Amino acid sequence: MHMSVRDLRQAITFGSRLYRQRADTAYAGHVRRDPMALLQLRPGRDNPYAIYDRIRARGTLVPTRLGNWVTPSHRVCNSVLRDRRFGVRPVDGDEPGEQDDFDLSFLGMNPPDHSRLRRLAQPAFSPAAVAAYRGRIEATVGDLLDRARAEAGGEFDLVSAFAAPLPIAVITDMLGIPDADASEFSRYGMVIGSALDGIKSLRHAGQLQASDAALRRLFESLFELRQREPSGDIVSRLVAASAAEGDQIRPGEMLPMCILLLVAGFETTVNLIGNGVLALLRHPEQWQALCADPEAMAPRAVDETLRFDPPVQRTGRVALEPLELEGKAIGKGQLVVTLIGAANRDPEAYDRPDTFDIRRDGAADSLAFSSGIHYCLGQPLARLEAAIALQVLAERMPGLGRAGAVRRRNATTIRGPIRLPVTAGSPRSRGARVPAGG
Repeated sequence: MHMSVRDLRQAITFGSRLYRQRADTAYAGHVRRDPMALLQLRPGRDNPYAIYDRIRARGTLVPTRLGNWVTPSHRVCNSVLRDRRFGVRPVDGDEPGEQDDFDLSFLGMNPPDHSRLRRLAQPAFSPAAVAAYRGRIEATVGDLLDRARAEAGGEFDLVSAFAAPLPIAVITDMLGIPDADASEFSRYGMVIGSALDGIKSLRHAGQLQASDAALRRLFESLFELRQREPSGDIVSRLVAASAAEGDQIRPGEMLPMCILLLVAGFETTVNLIGNGVLALLRHPEQWQALCADPEAMAPRAVDETLRFDPPVQRTGRVALEPLELEGKAIGKGQLVVTLIGAANRDPEAYDRPDTFDIRRDGAADSLAFSSGIHYCLGQPLARLEAAIALQVLAERMPGLGRAGAVRRRNATTIRGPIRLPVTAGSPRSRGARVPAGG
């Protein structure tokens, strides 16, 4: 494809800025040992919790090298996420930040636009609507495990064969997407999820652009189909709302909202299931406790995974006005990074915070699904999918064990394995063999 001189200059400028940023981050992390920079590098991908402890040792609200603030405190994170003096983006016509690489729909909006669009999506994720999907989830879990055992001779990749196809099947059904290809959507999710850390390279930028274009084509075709043949799915309701009188949703808001609901509808759950199984297999006594009573212990295993190793590790809020927090003056427009992964292991909020214990009682609510007005819309669905996945896995494959090295996704805001080889083991086995390391 021919590239104009203008396009070439823009690409060179973008590439130069991108690699300069990467070099600055690498220098700050590896040379100056700045913890916030390290969180964006491999140490943050491999074990962010050790870095969180270093930040925690400096206090409940710590200045960053970029002139903002970061908090590892459960109490402070919860306060910031609930405080209406903070928003997800600046106000008064301020330009979006450099991290706004794509439109996050209502996830990236302050009220009243956030409230308007969230209200439109809410019915699809109500307790009653989610409960109606239990049978579909259970059937899908059973089919996936049957296929994994049969096709791989008892050894399979838990992520690509189980954790990813399950929520992709459910959310594409809810949206009304026909003939969904799980591997294709999984790639889109990984590219978009990793972009929450920022664009890493020109290749990454091209992947993000290609994923966006593919999803744009898919949903624009689906919009046309549902205009002609409405159904009971989410897209049909959004198409009807856009044609109705009033201001429920504007034409330009349709596509970003659908992409958000699609990707957020499976990315969190993929990593929740992956992190949960990995933690259980690393702690054989916990896996045995789940296998001893799968129905009762699966929801508790999900709760403890959300606390111990949440799929979303951090988010941020912008001060909409000058304010004081933890005795520090926060200027209007300053960012407070809320370290959700650190908050969920805060010793002030949890006894034995670094211990994975699915029998844990009386603990504070984790912040894995955020808090306040941006509390995750799809959390009931994610919890249900993950609980059914762990329950049926324990019932049908109690001998589950690791079968190879774990490979984590190249991201730090979103945390989870991209590859988790396992062996189904003997159906009668009641323990998991965990190889050393990893």
